[in-house]
Amino acid sequence: MLIDTDVLIWMTRGHAGAAAKLQTMMPWRISAVTYMELVQGCRNKDELMRIKKGLAMCQTEILPVSAAVSNRAMQLIDTYALSHSLQLGDALIAATALEYSFTVLTANTKHFNPIGGLHIETFVP
Repeated sequence: MLIDTDVLIWMTRGHAGAAAKLQTMMPWRISAVTYMELVQGCRNKDELMRIKKGLAMCQTEILPVSAAVSNRAMQLIDTYALSHSLQLGDALIAATALEYSFTVLTANTKHFNPIGGLHIETFVP
């Protein structure tokens, strides 16, 4: 299972359902894009350190944007950017899931639903 950024954000905001779901998933797996989105959302160094500690405590595997992921994301952008407004971050996360044959856990299903072959598990906040 590949955890989308939004589920981790729900957890950091204190959402009990997100925390409960994520506690059942060890180790965590995220895209390098998710890591970068989380870091960009930090307001200060203390928040950054909490994010890093939390990811380490959950033995988080951060999957890189490899050449294969990049190529798959370009194909997804070609196919879905104009028709479904697929954005760069979501294309890279979806491509990561497809390359590793992972299901994406997300509350943003509308971003991922159009993508053929992608398995999605919906998180309902």
